[in-house]
Amino acid sequence: MFRSCRTPRRTAAIAALVTAATLTAAGPVGAVPAKTLKVCTTGDYKPLTYRDPATGNYSGIDVDMARDLAGHLKERLVFVPTSWPTLMRDVGTPGTCDIAMGGISVTPQRQEQADFTQPYLADGKTPITTSRAAHRFQTVEQINDKGVRVIVNPGGTNAEFVRQHLPNATVITWPDNTTIFEQILQGRADVMITDAIEAKYQATRHPGLVAVHPDKPFTTADMAYMLPKNSRLTGGAVERWLGDALTDGTFQRAYDRWISTQDAPPSRGAEHELSARP
Repeated sequence: MFRSCRTPRRTAAIAALVTAATLTAAGPVGAVPAKTLKVCTTGDYKPLTYRDPATGNYSGIDVDMARDLAGHLKERLVFVPTSWPTLMRDVGTPGTCDIAMGGISVTPQRQEQADFTQPYLADGKTPITTSRAAHRFQTVEQINDKGVRVIVNPGGTNAEFVRQHLPNATVITWPDNTTIFEQILQGRADVMITDAIEAKYQATRHPGLVAVHPDKPFTTADMAYMLPKNSRLTGGAVERWLGDALTDGTFQRAYDRWISTQDAPPSRGAEHELSARP
């Protein structure tokens, strides 16, 4: 008959070591692992979302709203870089993001692949060009001409508008939406079609540019926050949060903060968030 050679004292010591190792791996007794809120955002669409290439820090209206949502849910905030060409793929990839934020227009094509919250902003496509050329680009018919160089960032609703409404224009695709406006100022393009909120914002930041009739855009569309199909966040707490934010002044304060000031200060709590690597 086999008999253990461990003494009671040695057995107790081994049991203590096993217990200590288990607690170290699991964390302190009673600790609840914090959930992570993964927010996909392009970081190239001021004043709604912008990623500083030097620091990796995010800022903008929808970045402030993401921070408020994370605080409401009591979850750790992680920004996940995406782009307009890859946005729908990233949202549809399980585990990549819980929600996408940053000036995303609701379209039938996107609704087939993802869910949306209630709208939080109404906007539409309008031209941005130099103040000298504004009289030339008042209508779609004026812009839809081979002699007009229309610059566009790929993958989003700006590109879709150009494809549908400006087939005769000379189209210049520029991949970096953060530097696209300098191309107009430098004479490399004539005009860009974008959402009125971006056109107005960029015109105030680029002397010499003007948003053409932003209060009467060519189209109208709602912006909302996008969620993967069957997301844990669909409906429920997120809809209640957004409904409250639209009525209690939370969204209005974020909007005013970025529209009325050229360089808003960093949001409180930014030092606690993370940015996922591309």
